[in-house]
Amino acid sequence: MTTKKSINVIQITDTHLYGVPYGTLLKMNTKNSLDKVIQVMQETEQDIDLILATGDIAQDATESAYESFIATINKLNIPFRWIPGNHDIVQTMQRVAAGTAIGDKIITLQNWQILLLDTSIKHQVHGQLAPSELEFLEASLQAMQDSAEVEHGMVCLHHNPVPGTARWMRDIGLENGPQFFQIVARYPKVKCVIYAHIHQELDYMYAGVRCFCSPSTCIQFKPNVTGFELDRLNPGYRSLRLFADGSIETTVVRVEGTTFDADYGSAGY
Repeated sequence: MTTKKSINVIQITDTHLYGVPYGTLLKMNTKNSLDKVIQVMQETEQDIDLILATGDIAQDATESAYESFIATINKLNIPFRWIPGNHDIVQTMQRVAAGTAIGDKIITLQNWQILLLDTSIKHQVHGQLAPSELEFLEASLQAMQDSAEVEHGMVCLHHNPVPGTARWMRDIGLENGPQFFQIVARYPKVKCVIYAHIHQELDYMYAGVRCFCSPSTCIQFKPNVTGFELDRLNPGYRSLRLFADGSIETTVVRVEGTTFDADYGSAGY
């Protein structure tokens, strides 16, 4: 099966919205920063096929925060899907998204298929793929591998499946990351893994699979430090163009010309 054009997927992540529009995370207004990112996206991107929101949609996990996110994205009139992060409450997300496709875990676009995983553990910062999620991953990848129509795959999760880039991140990632990659490695149709959680831009190969981490739409975490430290890079999003031959072109786009207020001296959040 061949595609007529590339598929344009946008990843936005770690929006950390509150139930009120004036909510701030380390002094940064998260609704305002998301709006700025969306504005840049509208000015920069054309023919977006799908938006993937890869967790920590809300900071306070209130229904109104999720409703605010949905209202913001719905203005774009572009299909989107979300997965939970460590700050989210799955049941609240499901309740708010009832009757929609927002929480669907499999999306097929032309000859690509995208799988979305839940790595959240209630009231925990670190993540884990529960046995049911591992079973879903294995079954879905097997079906993908057996499919004549689906030629390439992408797997999305919130928590970093490899250790983070700062020492303080050592215990906040995906606990069973090695098991995750053992499964993925058995299915060569998987072309990339995208994740979030550590609020920074990464693009590298791991276990034979291309991995992407994307910046938050609010605060950014500084890499290669010992203790918690904010980076001064602006909020942004990742654009991924998926081609029929399995190749990927990607870029991170950040808000420019705006200075965001944040507590850059904070030792944590």
